[in-house]
Amino acid sequence: MSKRRSRGDGGLHWDEARQRWIASVTVGYTSAGKRIVRKGSGKTKTEAHVKLREKVRDYEDGLALVQDGLTVADALNDWLAHGLGKQSESTKQNYAILARVHITPALGARKLRDLSATDIDRWLATKAKTLSTRTLRLLHSLLNRVVDRAMARDKVKRNVVALCEVPTGRGGRPSKSLTLDQAKELLVAAERSSLHAYIVVSLLTGARTEELRALTWAHIDLHGKPDNDPPVPPSIQVWRSVRAGGDTKTRKSRRTLALPARCVTALTAHHRRQGVPVADRLVFASTAGTELDRHNVLRAFRLVVAAAGLDPADWTPRELRHSFVSLLSDSGVSVEQIADLCGHSGTAVTETVYRHQLRPVLLGGASAMDRIFDGAP
Repeated sequence: MSKRRSRGDGGLHWDEARQRWIASVTVGYTSAGKRIVRKGSGKTKTEAHVKLREKVRDYEDGLALVQDGLTVADALNDWLAHGLGKQSESTKQNYAILARVHITPALGARKLRDLSATDIDRWLATKAKTLSTRTLRLLHSLLNRVVDRAMARDKVKRNVVALCEVPTGRGGRPSKSLTLDQAKELLVAAERSSLHAYIVVSLLTGARTEELRALTWAHIDLHGKPDNDPPVPPSIQVWRSVRAGGDTKTRKSRRTLALPARCVTALTAHHRRQGVPVADRLVFASTAGTELDRHNVLRAFRLVVAAAGLDPADWTPRELRHSFVSLLSDSGVSVEQIADLCGHSGTAVTETVYRHQLRPVLLGGASAMDRIFDGAP
């Protein structure tokens, strides 16, 4: 005769239909007096007891809603549907594409509670053979947020993604900067383009392309206050961008920059062509008056690059900002001043992202640009 089970150990029985041992135990009672039962199953008695102990630990840890069948794909779909909050539609679409192409095929069928750090390490190592380091970091960040959301909703005990490091991926196309001669040729070629003022302001102030696309005339002072003591120069207020919410990339990116004389001349002519626009009108807009997107800017920019005798495939609008850093550094402007002009929170970003454009030579951006380009209109 088998030994009677101790009180509190729960029950154990053979389920003929499932061909498995079922272990069960009462862990508490609801407010209505109904028993809260946890069960574990296995092919052997030992396996059933192990599964039951896991269920009891989950309950004691507060994971009352853990679902054995919840997969990574389920958690991912839940995050895409409800976890992105105020992100723009384009950002949501980009995340959905990354998830569909890179995460779901490799990890989607994996049960979330069985997902291990080893699974993540192997997945990232495989992706590192074909993707850039930046894309790997983005994928890691997405999956990390997915599991964080599931953990906050008692779907899983811990976030194993946070325990994994992102490997180095394939090298991307390195950013580069225009030489002074190339910059001068580009400015001459731009004079015949509708993008003339845009290119001049981008190259001579270092403003980001998303900041210029959101710029309105209310944020430009083409006259300044020369009679003040000290005089106030013409300036541009880089306070907005086309990012979600309209804010700049970082808090330090919100800045007011003095305008070099060449920028004032280009913007004055651009202002005249628009026919005395109202203050809230976009400075740089499409022919229909709508906001430019990055494709509009890239197409027009490539035409100017070709007219300047450069290969359009080798240059993008963001490299005007890199050229701004390079030209200032060559002229002797300190990295601290360049970081302020670029809207970086510190010199670390400037030195890391623009390290190829910085020179070992270690006096504001507008006066330096006037000196570089002779202040000529």
